[in-house]
Amino acid sequence: MELALYCPVYGYYEKEEDTIGCRGDFYTSASVGPLFGALLGAQFSQWLDRLLQFRQSLGGSNGSQPVVIIEVGAHRGEICRDVLNWMREHRPDRYDSLHYWILEPSARRRAWQEHNLVQHLGKVIWFGDFQSCPQIPIYGVIFANELLDALPVHRLGWDARAKSWFEWGVTLECGEFIWARMEGGGKGQSVLEGLGNTPATRFLRELPPEVVVALPDGYSLEVSPAACLVWEQAARLLSRGWLMTFDYGYELHQALAPERSSGTLRGYRRHQQVKSILASPGEQDITAHVNFGAIQAVGELAGLRTEVFASQEQFLTRIAARVWDGSVPFPAWTDRTTREFRTLTHPAQLGRSFSVLVQVKGFVGQE
Repeated sequence: MELALYCPVYGYYEKEEDTIGCRGDFYTSASVGPLFGALLGAQFSQWLDRLLQFRQSLGGSNGSQPVVIIEVGAHRGEICRDVLNWMREHRPDRYDSLHYWILEPSARRRAWQEHNLVQHLGKVIWFGDFQSCPQIPIYGVIFANELLDALPVHRLGWDARAKSWFEWGVTLECGEFIWARMEGGGKGQSVLEGLGNTPATRFLRELPPEVVVALPDGYSLEVSPAACLVWEQAARLLSRGWLMTFDYGYELHQALAPERSSGTLRGYRRHQQVKSILASPGEQDITAHVNFGAIQAVGELAGLRTEVFASQEQFLTRIAARVWDGSVPFPAWTDRTTREFRTLTHPAQLGRSFSVLVQVKGFVGQE
């Protein structure tokens, strides 16, 4: 999955042609138009105001530290552009003092982002990963949009006779990639032990006997230590502020659901689900639902408190309500804005498909 999506030469996300939008393979909230980033700009501004007020109440040297927005995986930079456009127009004081960092390991995607952010190049700084960021106290917001679902997963299957999990691997047969069962976890370990001590693997290790007995043979699901690691790294980097992600997925207690007996690993091309995610590596999107319960638990173990877990519809509508009542400055709400808002929030479009997880660190406040 990592090679098919991120290989510098053949990876799907490294392709020159745009893979997102009506002419691509799937939609994201950023591809709908500038409204998504503008609403986030309004929300970030409110959060940063709260953060600065809190820091000022503490006194001392805390007030001298810069505030930072860190976007992890910015694709072509549309959200960054739209957030900064809103800040520059409606909160120039916040824009002038703001530092915006993009974490982007791909040189090609960084070039796309630089092209789209030419008006803000003096405001944006790029880093390859969390480890390369300046090791200073980070006050602000770290966020990602549809990143975690595209991180590599391990695909597990249930052996009802052995009452244990095994891992599906990929092998080559007659010139084609096919699924193949991998035996054992290596060095006497079970498969789950080999995947580390994450909330998702602990949940599976601790299944009640009545659930173990009821699991059908071949039941499949995915675990993503990579997603947990990214969230943990972000949580450790953040000193005070918010950690947020938009994505689609399920809560921890929903990991075992009859309707997902084959797992959630999917491939998409031209807005259609493909029959085999192994058939055309590098030519189609590969994604798996996010285990929000596992991600939430990782953050809480790292010292964060969950402030919001809601649908995208609920989250964006709360921001828009402040626009409509005049408490948030905003461009004129046009027919185009209404169409974009409907796409972002309607239950039949992106509103219910995507969830928003927001965790806060370093102080107590209201959303």
